[in-house]
Amino acid sequence: MSTTRQNGSLYTNVQNKIATIEFGHPASNSFPSELLDRLTKELILVGNNTDVSVIILKSEGEKAFCAGASFDELVAISNLEDGKQFFSGFANVINAMRTCGKLIIGRVQGKTVGGGVGLAAACDYVLATENAGIKLSEFTIGIGPFVIEPAVTRKIGVSGTAELTLDATNWKNAYWAKEKGLYAKVFESQKELDEAIELLSEKLASYNPGALSEIKKALWQGTENWNDLLAERAAVSGELVLSEFTKEALSKFKK
Repeated sequence: MSTTRQNGSLYTNVQNKIATIEFGHPASNSFPSELLDRLTKELILVGNNTDVSVIILKSEGEKAFCAGASFDELVAISNLEDGKQFFSGFANVINAMRTCGKLIIGRVQGKTVGGGVGLAAACDYVLATENAGIKLSEFTIGIGPFVIEPAVTRKIGVSGTAELTLDATNWKNAYWAKEKGLYAKVFESQKELDEAIELLSEKLASYNPGALSEIKKALWQGTENWNDLLAERAAVSGELVLSEFTKEALSKFKK
């Protein structure tokens, strides 16, 4: 069952050294700024919990994994500062995922768009269903996936990011995402997905926590500049969203 809360929901359950963080929002599990901020803080908190060895990141419901950032908030941006702050939401989450010190398993049960693709890319290992198509549609409204690009390119390479970004109106299916390296495995059903996640997380939780922490550092080596890089990217997006092109494109969606 999905949440009906307009600011979304966030729940964490810790059991047998496994922390399951579940987010939800009635608009296809999209993220208003408040929910992004809560997720950032929760990742930092769980990362510092010595009783946790591995994190599972999942969303509510059986349909969309994540529709990206709140479209209502995007449409309402009216100045540069608000624009940068809005796009910093996913930047902060990605950096928290990168630095939290725990391996993160992503559970992607359905379609994911924009910032949701960045969320999946920032996980250390992603399992998905064959319904988990992906799309980066930012070009269609005059902006681009600048904040999430480093995380996406790190997983699927420059050519994969280019194909995904430039083909902004079409979905790439889950098997394309697996071939490119975004997903590790794709399953036919959510039941199979959950069984695989349970097995993997239990195995990881049984390993030496010190070894898990060190491999996390090794996997993210070379990203130490991302605090500054993603902030710069957020500023770029914050400026573009105020352009005449984007204002006109977004005007069609205003209520």
